[in-house]
Amino acid sequence: QLKSLPVIIECFDNSNFQGSSPVASMVRFVDAKPDKAGYRHFNIKTVEGPNDFASMKEIVTRRYKRLIEENKQLPDLIVIDGGKGQLSSAIEAMNEVGIYGRIPVIGIAKRLEEIYTPGDNLPLLINKKSAGLRLLQQIRDEAHRFAITFHRLKRSKKNTSSTLEEIEGVGKATAEKLLKHFKSLKKLSEADLKTIEEIVPHHVAQKVKEVLSKEERK
Repeated sequence: QLKSLPVIIECFDNSNFQGSSPVASMVRFVDAKPDKAGYRHFNIKTVEGPNDFASMKEIVTRRYKRLIEENKQLPDLIVIDGGKGQLSSAIEAMNEVGIYGRIPVIGIAKRLEEIYTPGDNLPLLINKKSAGLRLLQQIRDEAHRFAITFHRLKRSKKNTSSTLEEIEGVGKATAEKLLKHFKSLKKLSEADLKTIEEIVPHHVAQKVKEVLSKEERK
């Protein structure tokens, strides 16, 4: 039912782990191929706890509000990873930024690979051998992979920071300063005392070195 060929397709997906560290991703395909320079990660800013619908509304709003403000090219088709609920949230966002009706939007539900379109109660079932469905699945899977990768990275950083904050004398600001400099807990634990002292006071550096050395020996 598309009026023109969707040369540029953008797809959104949410990711959270038991409600923690909610993030989202958007991937962009041009001429049916990934345009990785156009991929975007989102930290969810306005939603407390696990709420896929509200998160979807937030990221779609942020994406297209920004494109409009910067006068950048909009996609020919928007794909939402999810069924009617997620699609409705995306439509709300598109209405708010004034692009609903100008750009086609669909939802793709995982279980039966059903395609949901605005205003239709019944989903569209595309032939499983269809190249069109395979492309939509590829785009959806890529959005999911990109969201999961970002989520794991965020959880890893959060856990690393928490580990450091458990050390006596190390607060949130100090933990962030150490991680910013050494990039990882592993590199920090491998650093000598003198190097750590360049970042934090002697007594804190000593405690960090002592605790991390014990952890390594476990």
